[in-house]
Amino acid sequence: MVLAELGGRIAQAMRSMTSKTVIDEEAVDNMLKEISSALLSSDVNVKLVSSLRKNVKNRINLEDLATGLNRRRMIQQAVFEELCEMLNPGKKPYQPKKGKPNVIMFVGLQGSGKTTSCTKYALHYQRKSWKTCLVCSDTFRAGAFDQLKQNATKARIPFYGSYTERDPVKIARDGVEMFKKEGQEIIIVDTSGRHKQEASLFEEMQQIAAAVEPDDIVFVLDSSIGQAAHDQATAFKEAVSVGSVIMTKLDGHAKGGGALSAVAATSSPIVFIGTGEHFDDFETFEVRSFVSRLLGLGDVGGLMNAIKDAGLDKQPELYQKLSQGVFTLRDMYEQFQNVMKMGPIGKVMSMIPGMSALMTKGREHESQERFKKFMTIMDSMTDDELDTENVNKIFTDTRVFRIAQGSGSHPQQVWELIEEFKRFQKMIAKMKHLKIGKNGEMPQMTRNPQQAMQQMGKCLDPRMLKQIGGMSGLQNLMKSMNGMDMSQFMGMPE
Repeated sequence: MVLAELGGRIAQAMRSMTSKTVIDEEAVDNMLKEISSALLSSDVNVKLVSSLRKNVKNRINLEDLATGLNRRRMIQQAVFEELCEMLNPGKKPYQPKKGKPNVIMFVGLQGSGKTTSCTKYALHYQRKSWKTCLVCSDTFRAGAFDQLKQNATKARIPFYGSYTERDPVKIARDGVEMFKKEGQEIIIVDTSGRHKQEASLFEEMQQIAAAVEPDDIVFVLDSSIGQAAHDQATAFKEAVSVGSVIMTKLDGHAKGGGALSAVAATSSPIVFIGTGEHFDDFETFEVRSFVSRLLGLGDVGGLMNAIKDAGLDKQPELYQKLSQGVFTLRDMYEQFQNVMKMGPIGKVMSMIPGMSALMTKGREHESQERFKKFMTIMDSMTDDELDTENVNKIFTDTRVFRIAQGSGSHPQQVWELIEEFKRFQKMIAKMKHLKIGKNGEMPQMTRNPQQAMQQMGKCLDPRMLKQIGGMSGLQNLMKSMNGMDMSQFMGMPE
């Protein structure tokens, strides 16, 4: 069971309870039983599950709660808060300091994804304009330096290592000193791993730590080992001063819940999670955001950060067009590019409250490829075709056949793109009634919120409006997004 399935089961248990006409002790007990079963199936520690169940019941006093929606919200909030408590070690991780060398040492067992995580970590900060580099001090595993070199070259990150030097301590020291002189800000030291915990591994880690004096030691943990993560994290923390944890392989293992809870129990904060082999399959771990997305509630804060990181929060030309109800294939192309900048589409959709239900599970990659295919088709169009507002008039069978040939597509795929565009265009035409400002603000949202909400509801795809809970769900969504530009997500294709 992957963690998404765990979240789905918990969310379903909560929905089943809150859909009942009468919410009594029996309904709450049944919900907690389902949630406990889901957590235990994901290998979460029995004591933690028992504690969560007890604490939720303690938070809920049905006699003191008002009836109806308020009672439902209080119960959902209680479950959410307890899940957050379970994953929160109560300790803040190390924060790198800009403009100075930050030495980050990576440790972990062989096969945990340590070397790949080093590259992902470096790339994460490089994209935020930090000067990052990699040092390979792993002389134990054959091909370790080759792997780091290949990853670093692909990500365009400076690296250091040696094919001839066998002393990992010397390699680490020399690499760190070299990069400090070069003015690098994030210096990542990859260390050796073993198939199991050995005295020699811990001794080597201690020697490297003494030589490079790291600002933070990151323990990379394979989530597939489940509750055994507790013993591993404890052993590494006793050997060196582990300051933070990166969880890997959270994309497809039944024991992921056990590893998460076990690490939280060691008071070592999780800083990142790896959800796949690609460099983009790497997410900052923030407890409340993680639990919110796990339960299908979205992550508005993470979404806003993704929008700002991609530079999409300021698009005056787009807002001007939307205010006039104008939308062309070129605009559609640019919006596809914008969504792609924000990361994998499944990740983006999971951040938007109510949107995860629109994504068919296991088809996130297919949706991403559909975007790319549409963009390839548009690459074969002329300027006149991209800039026209009347696709019905300009796109003849002859044009469609020419575009299909030029993009290596079937004519039917071109027609699918045109139909998708017409659906977009129809909704954008309705948006001019929203009176969008030059920076995406909607003044009438504050002057006449009820009228603005009704207009917004008319613009949304009916499927999307249904998934987020109708007009009341839209109202809650807009409150949480605090006036965020919704134009980038209206009518997004499945």
